[in-house]
Amino acid sequence: MTKRPKVAGILLAAGRSTRFGSEDKLLAPFRGAPLVTHAAKALARASSERPIAVCASRDVTRLLPEFKCIEVDGSSRLMSDSLAAGIAAARLSSAQSALIVLGDMPLITTELLNEVLDLATDQMGAAATTGLHPTPPACIPLHLFGTSSEAPSDSGARAILANLPPSQLVEPDPCLLRDIDTQDDLADLDF
Repeated sequence: MTKRPKVAGILLAAGRSTRFGSEDKLLAPFRGAPLVTHAAKALARASSERPIAVCASRDVTRLLPEFKCIEVDGSSRLMSDSLAAGIAAARLSSAQSALIVLGDMPLITTELLNEVLDLATDQMGAAATTGLHPTPPACIPLHLFGTSSEAPSDSGARAILANLPPSQLVEPDPCLLRDIDTQDDLADLDF
């Protein structure tokens, strides 16, 4: 059995929530806890090291005491900004790869994260798939993001995931990969 590369868990939790309404969707109650805490708990259980959270809200940061929180500017919360901040923090550790989880995917499980981790190597990433396309959670070797002076972009991460062969993809129950963008998404999921 191949030894897992050292992996930095990265929770991307700095979205603007524009389609959700005036409140921060990551703070919205879901099954008795703020939405972001569900993905955070799954990632914390799957991480052997202290995970990283990229946040734009101090309220979200306060919910994640077990994470090394990196705060990004609230006015420019593009996913590429969050990803770049998380990858930069991962590079400061001795991690070889990053396990990327989105804070608005509350049904992600530790088991799914471990399946993705088990497929990843120091040369080849792994990700979940809807059956149509790869999606986070994803484990990506840091060297695939380029040099440390290059900021990873959304399109760069998508290109890395798009090039993964089928052998590097885990296809879970599609419900686990649902993310929350709107109030209706949350209501539909909270059954």
